Amino acid sequence: MSENGAVSKKWRLYQWLAVDTLGSIQQGNCIEINKDNIYQQLFAAGLQPVSIRMKQRLRRQFWKNQERVAFVRQLATLLQAGLPLMNSLTLLGNEHTKAAWNCVLLNIAKGVCEGKPLSEMLGQYPDTFPDIYRQIISIGELTGQLDKCCLQLAIQQEQQAELRNKVKKALRYPLIVSAIATIVTLLMLTLVLPEFAKIYASFDAKLPWFTQMLINTSETLITTGPWIAGALLLGCFGYLQKMHPHTRWKLREQKLLLWLPLTSRLVTDSCLGQIFQTLAMTQQAGMTLIAGLAASSASVSNLHFQVALNQIREQIMQGIPLHKAFVQSPLFPTLCHQLIKIGEESGSLDELLQKLAHLHNHKANSLADTLSQTIEPVLMAVMGIIVGGLVIAMYLPIFQLGSVMG
Repeated sequence: MSENGAVSKKWRLYQWLAVDTLGSIQQGNCIEINKDNIYQQLFAAGLQPVSIRMKQRLRRQFWKNQERVAFVRQLATLLQAGLPLMNSLTLLGNEHTKAAWNCVLLNIAKGVCEGKPLSEMLGQYPDTFPDIYRQIISIGELTGQLDKCCLQLAIQQEQQAELRNKVKKALRYPLIVSAIATIVTLLMLTLVLPEFAKIYASFDAKLPWFTQMLINTSETLITTGPWIAGALLLGCFGYLQKMHPHTRWKLREQKLLLWLPLTSRLVTDSCLGQIFQTLAMTQQAGMTLIAGLAASSASVSNLHFQVALNQIREQIMQGIPLHKAFVQSPLFPTLCHQLIKIGEESGSLDELLQKLAHLHNHKANSLADTLSQTIEPVLMAVMGIIVGGLVIAMYLPIFQLGSVMG
């Protein structure tokens, strides 16, 4: 439940067909929880329903971040051009290519036309618009700078999305290469090496220990491999279904990422960049520090940083200065404490928070760009050693046989 009391609902996209008072056929799309609400809306509009068909279940994953950001940026552009808010929302809703987004934006425009604040209408769709959208837009409505707040929000979300994509790409590359190396190794052990073993059996000679060890491994994989693979798949499925959704297991997974040498700096800098960027934006928008910390906690995906920010928020509520609250958490480097202290004493906290965000975003981007270049030679070397070792093991008896015959 969001702060405005909106509950995450199980929306569905429906397509309806109805007859108006003149006997003409009317059709359209609508998002609702069930068909009964659509019947009521059609009757209230003087339409006689003919058919209502569900087209799609709108889960949280349906609402893509790039579409959210595009809407906020376009809204900022239209407002800066002087178009009224209701007209801007109606225009964006009518022009959207996806029926679900079309319905949501037109519903929001209808609510604004009835006198409801835009932030309140966004709060009715918590799966579509995260809470930070409602908070920032609410500040824009109070200060009369809705266009600037929308533009600032769009820029911040774009930067965070770009950084997240870079981090995911940098972490995905080693996993893909490792998976390919594992598949190649298994194929050679289960398909290629057994054919060589049949040839070696005709030599009636003792095989080199390395070759014999790999042949034994190959025989073990062929006989017990399906059972091992089945057990691993069953274990992974059980873990993802039963254990992974629980917070304590997510904490362990994310703690491992913060502990591993190759990922710790990348994950830490990306989280710090998101936190300070959100804090800086909320301070510039005029939000309270407590609300800004809550928004920062919601914007970061790592649970350890969420816990740390919630603890800092509680200390701020008790009257402890921000820089002293940050000192209590080992996740935040000393430079963060020092710059925040300077910002509090000089009255330029938002500027120094922005500098911290820029610093950690730059470090995370640099690490993401160089991580794949750094790991690639190591992974290639490991793959070369594995594949080369298998090839040597397969041909070593032939080499020895040649030397004996010579």
